[in-house]
Amino acid sequence: MPTAKPSDTYSPLYFLASLGAGGLTVTFFMWLMFWIPHPGKTVPVFEDIMAAFSAGNPATQAMIVAAMAGIAFFAFQNIKLLVWNLQRYSAWRKTEAFKTFAKTNAHSQILAMPLALAMAVNGGFILGLVFVPGLWSIVEYLFPLALIAFLAIGVLALMQYGSFLGRVMTEGGFNCAANNNFGQILPAFALAMVGVGMAAPAAMSTNATVAGTAIVISTFFLMTSALIAAVGLVLGLRSMMENGANAETAPTLLIIVPLLTVLGILMMRQAYGLHVHFGANEGDGATLALTSKLLATQVAVLLFGGMVLVKQGYAKRFLFGSENSAGSYALICPGVALSVMLHFFINNGLVKAGVIEKFGMGYWSLTLLAIAAQFSMIWMVLLLNRRHFGTPKGAAPVPAE
Repeated sequence: MPTAKPSDTYSPLYFLASLGAGGLTVTFFMWLMFWIPHPGKTVPVFEDIMAAFSAGNPATQAMIVAAMAGIAFFAFQNIKLLVWNLQRYSAWRKTEAFKTFAKTNAHSQILAMPLALAMAVNGGFILGLVFVPGLWSIVEYLFPLALIAFLAIGVLALMQYGSFLGRVMTEGGFNCAANNNFGQILPAFALAMVGVGMAAPAAMSTNATVAGTAIVISTFFLMTSALIAAVGLVLGLRSMMENGANAETAPTLLIIVPLLTVLGILMMRQAYGLHVHFGANEGDGATLALTSKLLATQVAVLLFGGMVLVKQGYAKRFLFGSENSAGSYALICPGVALSVMLHFFINNGLVKAGVIEKFGMGYWSLTLLAIAAQFSMIWMVLLLNRRHFGTPKGAAPVPAE
């Protein structure tokens, strides 16, 4: 029987474990953002949450308690797994295994680090909003600091991707046959996560200079992410059409789903800032059109990627069978992203455009889909954490001293 955990063999894709936990933090924040009033603010803060709890019925109070508990639990998991990854990554970089890894297509996987770092900063902001009284009174002072933090992570991501791209463009060696997945879109996802964080002040700041700076810099990350994703999509499809999709890395076929959610939120934040500060107003119909297009594309990608995963028997092998892959954590992001996008589609799209009534039967019927996706991913996280970080079956217990 095995006595070693899969996570004992390190891979930078384990940063996706931290990312997934951070994503689930966001899904619980969606409850508070769209289900409780927060007048005069684009997001709810501690005072809004406490006011809603005091005035709410038992169902509202239970929802708030569950949301805050979910945010606290998964934010803790997010930070714990991030620290573990940073420690293991630091040691792994000094090994011969890393030198070999750095000469392969998989070298671009190191961008899972800035991706997880950017998510952690976003998660930290959510923690502050939900649990820190009076934060909104000083939030304008925090926005420049947030921009600096995200810019630093963005520079790290660009340097890492530049190291990979520079080697490939000058030395060659990129194995197109082995690129039969969408793994090369991961760098685009990392830059998009930086961009969406940088766009937050565009939607929240009352200072036109701060908002304008956020819009301009986040646009760089938006467009760079889109360019990298487009190239990665074409290269991956070209290889898969010739060689078939790699079974172990097949979850990357779904990476476009979280990428679209992140870029969609980035664009909605920019649009709000442009409306408030610079007089650009596309209206609620434009938001409905944007979220509809993004969601439709996500569903198409899920159908495509899901078909490949089913035909390859991925779940039987890597979720319930004897094989393990750190890349399995890439399955969490699409479900989380679908849940978040559904919330935006329903609330910022359908409700604001007057298609459905908020808290009506149609509203809750659609919202149940977002909740189902969210809890499916909670189950997935717990399953994968047990497989990769739990005590292996058959392992001998450590004797007490």
